[in-house]
Amino acid sequence: MEYSIEQGSKLVKAARNSIELYLTTYNFDRKILEKTITEHDNINGVFVTIEHYPTRTLRGCMGFAEPKEKLSKALIDAAIAAAAEDSRFVPVSHMEFEHMVVEVSILDKPKLIIASTEAAIKNSIKIGRDGLILKYGYHEAILLPNVPIENNWTKEKYLDNLCIKAGLKEHVWKTGQAKLYAFTTQIFREKEPRGEVEEVKTHITSKS
Repeated sequence: MEYSIEQGSKLVKAARNSIELYLTTYNFDRKILEKTITEHDNINGVFVTIEHYPTRTLRGCMGFAEPKEKLSKALIDAAIAAAAEDSRFVPVSHMEFEHMVVEVSILDKPKLIIASTEAAIKNSIKIGRDGLILKYGYHEAILLPNVPIENNWTKEKYLDNLCIKAGLKEHVWKTGQAKLYAFTTQIFREKEPRGEVEEVKTHITSKS
């Protein structure tokens, strides 16, 4: 489903409230938060990203590509995880969070890419439109569709970095043995801390 800017704003505010309550409340009660977004009973993948303002430096990003629970619950879990459980960073402090912006990415259902050759795989994806998931044995990784745009990656570099994130050699995707899934997103984020929420439109490029 397509989310309106009003719905996206509510989700971003719920993500911020989740983090703030988690950081400042001794007896954190998630049920209070769930009641504020009860209309989102559909099941969607969701990621929450936290960035420093105004530099937009990444501070945390966590979420679920294939959740088994309704969006309202998955959003709260993703928000808290982004602030406290991203292994790349130390947990966010309450004072630090005052200077950060929150972004929420809502994912559609990932679709298996039916392709086995290098050329076919690259032809199956578009930079800026497709986020990617890789599964290979016990290895798994996900990259959101805005990542290759922000890093100016080609399709090959995008796929290489997906493998690296999964703990594999960068060219494993070329073997045709890894399972690749593509998904699209709707992205909503604050323009400034506690500020107006905008929908982020990712530019789709034909970069090979």
